[in-house]
Amino acid sequence: MTLDAAYFDGMYEASADPWGLASRWYERRKYDISFAMLPRPRYARAFEPGCSIGVLTALLARRCDSLLACDMSAAAVEQARARVPAARVEQRAMPRDWPDGRFDLIVLSEMLYYFDDHDLARVLDLAAGALTPGGTLLAVHWRHPVAEYPQTGNDVHLALGRTPLNRLAAHVETDFLCEVFVSGEPISVAGAEGLV
Repeated sequence: MTLDAAYFDGMYEASADPWGLASRWYERRKYDISFAMLPRPRYARAFEPGCSIGVLTALLARRCDSLLACDMSAAAVEQARARVPAARVEQRAMPRDWPDGRFDLIVLSEMLYYFDDHDLARVLDLAAGALTPGGTLLAVHWRHPVAEYPQTGNDVHLALGRTPLNRLAAHVETDFLCEVFVSGEPISVAGAEGLV
């Protein structure tokens, strides 16, 4: 079953930063790799579901004209709002509260493995349908199994590969996967700048 709000509320009651997002070198390095993989220097309208305490959100806000971030946990939303006043941060549960509109960047970071098969398929359908033509989807996930998670990082990236989106880039390590997908024909960064 998809993990519910009670699971995340318990995590944030135990620690303000239960995954060490603001303190671990592992996380800072993963964010640097993820941002280096984005094919555009700037995005007009971005969406980050599952933003947690807003560490990644703060980095995203520097490259986005408009950023909507959300999390299921009220405690996480409160921290993210304080950390990133430039972003709109809301309490929402996916897939039920998927926002209206289109985005040229959607970031699915460390959150897809919380969904059961049905909700995972729904989130991926919503994400693919919400991308503007040529839009970017960035997906990053821990690869080691976690007993309480319905999926693994490997599982969710296999599911992403079955969407109508096209993979532009991939970074694979023992600990995490980072992939960039695009809506429409993939064009390399060099191709977009007319170098090839």
